[in-house]
Amino acid sequence: MKAVFEQLSTEQSSSFILRQFDVPKFEAPFHFHPEYELTLILKGEGQRYIGQQVNEFVAGDLVFLGANLPHCWVNQPIENENASAIVIQFGELFLGKGVGDLPEMKKVKAFLEKSKSGFEIVGNTKETLTQKIIGLQHNSPLQKIAGLLEIFDILSQTTEVITIDDFFFEHRYNQSETARFQKIFSFLIENFKEEINLEQIANIADLSPTSFCRYFKNITKKTFVEVLIEFRLQFACQLLNKTDLPIQQVAFESGFGDVPYFNKLFKKYKNTTPKEWRSREFRFSSKSQK
Repeated sequence: MKAVFEQLSTEQSSSFILRQFDVPKFEAPFHFHPEYELTLILKGEGQRYIGQQVNEFVAGDLVFLGANLPHCWVNQPIENENASAIVIQFGELFLGKGVGDLPEMKKVKAFLEKSKSGFEIVGNTKETLTQKIIGLQHNSPLQKIAGLLEIFDILSQTTEVITIDDFFFEHRYNQSETARFQKIFSFLIENFKEEINLEQIANIADLSPTSFCRYFKNITKKTFVEVLIEFRLQFACQLLNKTDLPIQQVAFESGFGDVPYFNKLFKKYKNTTPKEWRSREFRFSSKSQK
Protein backbone atom coordinates (compact mmCIF):
# COMPACT_ATOMS: atom_id res chain seq x y z
CA MET A 1 0.00 0.00 0.00
CA LYS A 2 1.53 3.28 -1.09
CA ALA A 3 0.56 6.62 0.41
CA VAL A 4 -0.61 8.93 -2.34
CA PHE A 5 -1.91 12.40 -2.95
CA GLU A 6 -5.19 11.89 -4.78
CA GLN A 7 -6.14 14.35 -7.48
CA LEU A 8 -9.92 14.38 -7.70
CA SER A 9 -11.86 15.78 -10.61
CA THR A 10 -15.55 16.49 -10.93
CA GLU A 11 -17.53 16.18 -14.12
CA GLN A 12 -18.12 19.47 -15.91
CA SER A 13 -21.82 19.06 -15.14
CA SER A 14 -21.28 18.71 -11.38
CA SER A 15 -19.66 20.85 -8.66
CA PHE A 16 -19.05 17.90 -6.32
CA ILE A 17 -18.54 14.15 -6.49
CA LEU A 18 -21.22 11.67 -5.39
CA ARG A 19 -20.38 8.01 -5.91
CA GLN A 20 -21.50 4.64 -4.63
CA PHE A 21 -19.02 1.77 -4.50
CA ASP A 22 -20.10 -1.89 -4.51
CA VAL A 23 -16.90 -3.92 -4.53
CA PRO A 24 -15.44 -7.06 -2.92
CA LYS A 25 -12.66 -4.93 -1.44
CA PHE A 26 -12.17 -1.20 -0.91
CA GLU A 27 -9.10 -0.56 -3.06
CA ALA A 28 -8.23 3.05 -2.16
CA PRO A 29 -4.80 3.24 -0.49
CA PHE A 30 -3.95 5.41 2.50
CA HIS A 31 -4.28 8.77 0.76
CA PHE A 32 -5.20 12.42 1.11
CA HIS A 33 -6.71 15.17 -1.02
CA PRO A 34 -7.67 18.84 -0.54
CA GLU A 35 -11.38 18.04 -0.91
CA TYR A 36 -13.67 17.41 2.05
CA GLU A 37 -15.19 13.95 2.22
CA LEU A 38 -18.34 12.41 3.72
CA THR A 39 -18.30 8.60 3.71
CA LEU A 40 -21.22 6.34 4.58
CA ILE A 41 -20.56 2.59 4.85
CA LEU A 42 -23.63 0.67 3.65
CA LYS A 43 -22.17 -2.83 3.87
CA GLY A 44 -18.92 -4.29 5.14
CA GLU A 45 -16.67 -4.20 8.17
CA GLY A 46 -12.97 -3.91 8.85
CA GLN A 47 -10.35 -1.38 9.91
CA ARG A 48 -10.69 2.38 9.40
CA TYR A 49 -7.43 4.35 9.27
CA ILE A 50 -7.71 8.13 9.67
CA GLY A 51 -4.64 10.18 10.48
CA GLN A 52 -2.77 8.18 13.10
CA GLN A 53 -5.91 6.49 14.44
CA VAL A 54 -7.13 2.98 13.69
CA ASN A 55 -10.68 1.94 14.56
CA GLU A 56 -13.08 -0.81 13.64
CA PHE A 57 -15.84 0.09 11.21
CA VAL A 58 -19.14 -1.66 10.46
CA ALA A 59 -22.15 -0.97 8.26
CA GLY A 60 -23.63 2.39 9.19
CA ASP A 61 -20.27 4.03 9.86
CA LEU A 62 -20.52 7.72 8.92
CA VAL A 63 -17.44 9.94 8.82
CA PHE A 64 -16.72 13.50 7.72
CA LEU A 65 -13.10 14.25 6.82
CA GLY A 66 -11.46 17.64 6.46
CA ALA A 67 -9.02 18.65 3.74
CA ASN A 68 -5.72 16.75 3.47
CA LEU A 69 -6.51 14.27 6.26
CA PRO A 70 -4.96 10.90 5.30
CA HIS A 71 -7.42 8.01 5.34
CA CYS A 72 -8.45 4.61 4.05
CA TRP A 73 -10.91 1.82 4.83
CA VAL A 74 -9.68 -1.80 4.75
CA ASN A 75 -12.61 -4.22 4.78
CA GLN A 76 -12.48 -7.91 5.55
CA PRO A 77 -13.52 -9.62 2.28
CA ILE A 78 -16.51 -11.96 2.57
CA GLU A 79 -17.02 -14.63 -0.08
CA ASN A 80 -19.77 -13.77 -2.58
CA GLU A 81 -20.59 -10.53 -0.79
CA ASN A 82 -19.58 -6.98 -1.73
CA ALA A 83 -18.76 -4.10 0.55
CA SER A 84 -20.62 -0.90 -0.23
CA ALA A 85 -20.17 2.80 0.51
CA ILE A 86 -21.46 6.18 -0.61
CA VAL A 87 -18.78 8.87 -0.85
CA ILE A 88 -19.37 12.61 -1.28
CA GLN A 89 -16.38 14.84 -2.02
CA PHE A 90 -16.28 18.58 -2.58
CA GLY A 91 -13.67 21.33 -2.58
CA GLU A 92 -13.50 24.92 -1.34
CA LEU A 93 -14.91 26.14 -4.64
CA PHE A 94 -18.19 24.27 -4.07
CA LEU A 95 -19.49 27.03 -1.79
CA GLY A 96 -17.82 29.78 -3.80
CA LYS A 97 -16.94 33.24 -2.53
CA GLY A 98 -20.50 34.51 -2.77
CA VAL A 99 -22.31 31.70 -0.92
CA GLY A 100 -19.43 30.80 1.40
CA ASP A 101 -19.11 34.36 2.69
CA LEU A 102 -22.77 34.78 3.56
CA PRO A 103 -23.40 35.34 7.29
CA GLU A 104 -25.78 32.36 7.23
CA MET A 105 -22.77 30.14 6.37
CA LYS A 106 -20.73 31.14 9.41
CA LYS A 107 -21.47 27.94 11.36
CA VAL A 108 -20.85 25.80 8.30
CA LYS A 109 -17.43 27.38 7.74
CA ALA A 110 -16.59 26.84 11.43
CA PHE A 111 -17.54 23.16 11.12
CA LEU A 112 -15.39 22.73 8.01
CA GLU A 113 -12.42 24.26 9.81
CA LYS A 114 -12.80 21.90 12.78
CA SER A 115 -13.21 18.92 10.45
CA LYS A 116 -9.44 18.85 9.90
CA SER A 117 -9.46 16.42 12.83
CA GLY A 118 -12.11 14.25 11.20
CA PHE A 119 -15.50 13.52 12.76
CA GLU A 120 -17.39 10.30 13.33
CA ILE A 121 -21.10 11.15 13.26
CA VAL A 122 -23.27 9.29 15.76
CA GLY A 123 -26.73 9.17 17.35
CA ASN A 124 -29.88 10.57 15.81
CA THR A 125 -27.80 12.82 13.56
CA LYS A 126 -26.26 9.76 11.91
CA GLU A 127 -29.68 8.21 11.35
CA THR A 128 -31.04 11.43 9.83
CA LEU A 129 -28.06 12.01 7.57
CA THR A 130 -27.92 8.40 6.42
CA GLN A 131 -31.38 8.68 4.90
CA LYS A 132 -30.59 12.03 3.30
CA ILE A 133 -27.33 10.77 1.80
CA ILE A 134 -29.02 7.69 0.33
CA GLY A 135 -31.79 9.89 -1.05
CA LEU A 136 -29.35 12.26 -2.76
CA GLN A 137 -28.54 9.68 -5.41
CA HIS A 138 -32.05 9.86 -6.84
CA ASN A 139 -32.29 13.66 -6.93
CA SER A 140 -31.89 16.06 -9.82
CA PRO A 141 -28.60 18.05 -9.98
CA LEU A 142 -30.14 21.13 -8.37
CA GLN A 143 -31.87 19.03 -5.71
CA LYS A 144 -28.52 17.41 -4.92
CA ILE A 145 -26.97 20.81 -4.22
CA ALA A 146 -29.91 21.77 -2.01
CA GLY A 147 -29.68 18.42 -0.24
CA LEU A 148 -25.97 18.81 0.38
CA LEU A 149 -26.50 22.29 1.82
CA GLU A 150 -29.12 20.81 4.14
CA ILE A 151 -26.57 18.20 5.25
CA PHE A 152 -24.08 21.01 5.96
CA ASP A 153 -26.71 22.80 8.04
CA ILE A 154 -27.33 19.70 10.17
CA LEU A 155 -23.62 19.02 10.64
CA SER A 156 -22.90 22.62 11.63
CA GLN A 157 -25.45 22.46 14.47
CA THR A 158 -25.13 18.95 15.86
CA THR A 159 -23.15 17.92 18.93
CA GLU A 160 -23.37 14.24 17.97
CA VAL A 161 -19.87 14.00 16.56
CA ILE A 162 -16.72 12.35 17.88
CA THR A 163 -13.35 13.86 17.01
CA ILE A 164 -11.12 11.23 15.39
CA ASP A 165 -7.60 12.69 15.39
CA ASP A 166 -6.73 16.04 17.01
CA PHE A 167 -3.21 15.78 15.59
CA PHE A 168 -4.21 17.20 12.23
CA PHE A 169 -6.15 20.03 13.81
CA GLU A 170 -3.38 21.10 16.16
CA HIS A 171 -0.48 20.81 13.71
CA ARG A 172 -0.06 22.60 10.42
CA TYR A 173 2.32 20.52 8.34
CA ASN A 174 3.30 21.28 4.79
CA GLN A 175 2.74 18.77 2.01
CA SER A 176 6.23 17.23 2.19
CA GLU A 177 5.92 16.66 5.94
CA THR A 178 2.44 15.17 5.47
CA ALA A 179 3.84 12.91 2.76
CA ARG A 180 6.49 11.59 5.18
CA PHE A 181 3.81 10.88 7.77
CA GLN A 182 1.80 9.03 5.12
CA LYS A 183 4.75 6.93 4.00
CA ILE A 184 5.24 5.73 7.56
CA PHE A 185 1.60 4.93 8.27
CA SER A 186 1.00 3.39 4.84
CA PHE A 187 3.84 1.00 5.57
CA LEU A 188 2.38 0.26 9.00
CA ILE A 189 -1.11 -0.41 7.61
CA GLU A 190 0.27 -2.88 5.10
CA ASN A 191 2.87 -4.55 7.29
CA PHE A 192 1.85 -4.30 10.96
CA LYS A 193 1.27 -8.07 11.11
CA GLU A 194 4.89 -8.66 10.06
CA GLU A 195 8.13 -8.20 11.99
CA ILE A 196 9.26 -4.56 11.61
CA ASN A 197 12.58 -3.38 13.00
CA LEU A 198 13.60 0.19 13.76
CA GLU A 199 16.11 0.46 10.93
CA GLN A 200 13.50 -0.67 8.42
CA ILE A 201 10.84 1.86 9.40
CA ALA A 202 13.43 4.64 9.79
CA ASN A 203 14.55 3.98 6.23
CA ILE A 204 10.94 4.33 5.03
CA ALA A 205 10.90 7.80 6.63
CA ASP A 206 14.33 8.71 5.18
CA LEU A 207 15.64 9.32 8.71
CA SER A 208 18.27 7.81 10.95
CA PRO A 209 16.89 5.51 13.69
CA THR A 210 17.56 8.14 16.35
CA SER A 211 15.96 10.94 14.34
CA PHE A 212 13.01 8.73 13.49
CA CYS A 213 12.29 7.92 17.15
CA ARG A 214 12.36 11.62 18.00
CA TYR A 215 10.19 12.51 14.99
CA PHE A 216 7.64 9.75 15.64
CA LYS A 217 7.27 10.58 19.33
CA ASN A 218 6.80 14.25 18.45
CA ILE A 219 3.92 13.64 16.01
CA THR A 220 2.12 10.85 17.88
CA LYS A 221 3.11 11.40 21.53
CA LYS A 222 3.80 7.66 21.55
CA THR A 223 6.73 5.43 20.68
CA PHE A 224 6.72 3.48 17.44
CA VAL A 225 6.39 0.21 19.37
CA GLU A 226 3.33 1.53 21.23
CA VAL A 227 1.58 2.45 17.97
CA LEU A 228 2.51 -0.88 16.38
CA ILE A 229 1.01 -2.70 19.38
CA GLU A 230 -2.17 -0.63 19.09
CA PHE A 231 -2.55 -1.58 15.42
CA ARG A 232 -2.05 -5.26 16.21
CA LEU A 233 -4.39 -5.29 19.19
CA GLN A 234 -7.12 -3.49 17.24
CA PHE A 235 -6.91 -6.17 14.56
CA ALA A 236 -6.88 -8.90 17.22
CA CYS A 237 -10.06 -7.46 18.76
CA GLN A 238 -11.78 -7.66 15.41
CA LEU A 239 -10.75 -11.28 14.97
CA LEU A 240 -12.02 -12.07 18.47
CA ASN A 241 -15.32 -10.31 17.73
CA LYS A 242 -15.97 -11.72 14.28
CA THR A 243 -14.35 -15.17 14.14
CA ASP A 244 -14.09 -18.38 16.13
CA LEU A 245 -10.34 -18.65 15.62
CA PRO A 246 -8.43 -20.07 18.62
CA ILE A 247 -6.80 -17.32 20.67
CA GLN A 248 -3.36 -18.68 19.76
CA GLN A 249 -4.13 -18.23 16.06
CA VAL A 250 -5.59 -14.75 16.70
CA ALA A 251 -2.28 -13.80 18.32
CA PHE A 252 -0.22 -15.08 15.40
CA GLU A 253 -2.43 -13.56 12.70
CA SER A 254 -2.29 -10.19 14.46
CA GLY A 255 1.49 -10.09 14.40
CA PHE A 256 2.33 -11.49 17.83
CA GLY A 257 4.78 -14.37 17.69
CA ASP A 258 4.45 -15.18 21.38
CA VAL A 259 1.05 -16.02 22.92
CA PRO A 260 1.92 -15.24 26.57
CA TYR A 261 3.26 -11.84 25.44
CA PHE A 262 0.04 -11.24 23.49
CA ASN A 263 -2.07 -12.09 26.55
CA LYS A 264 0.03 -9.80 28.73
CA LEU A 265 -0.27 -6.83 26.34
CA PHE A 266 -3.99 -7.44 25.79
CA LYS A 267 -4.57 -7.34 29.55
CA LYS A 268 -2.49 -4.17 29.86
CA TYR A 269 -4.16 -2.22 27.05
CA LYS A 270 -7.71 -3.63 27.20
CA ASN A 271 -8.01 -4.34 30.94
CA THR A 272 -9.29 -7.83 30.25
CA THR A 273 -8.09 -11.10 28.74
CA PRO A 274 -8.69 -12.10 25.10
CA LYS A 275 -11.05 -14.85 26.26
CA GLU A 276 -13.06 -12.45 28.44
CA TRP A 277 -13.13 -9.88 25.62
CA ARG A 278 -14.59 -12.42 23.19
CA SER A 279 -17.22 -13.49 25.71
CA ARG A 280 -18.19 -9.90 26.47
CA GLU A 281 -18.44 -8.98 22.79
CA PHE A 282 -20.52 -12.08 22.12
CA ARG A 283 -22.99 -11.16 24.87
CA PHE A 284 -23.21 -7.58 23.59
CA SER A 285 -23.81 -8.73 20.01
CA SER A 286 -26.48 -11.20 21.12
CA LYS A 287 -28.36 -8.52 23.03
CA SER A 288 -28.20 -6.04 20.17
CA GLN A 289 -29.68 -8.60 17.77
CA LYS A 290 -32.78 -9.16 19.92
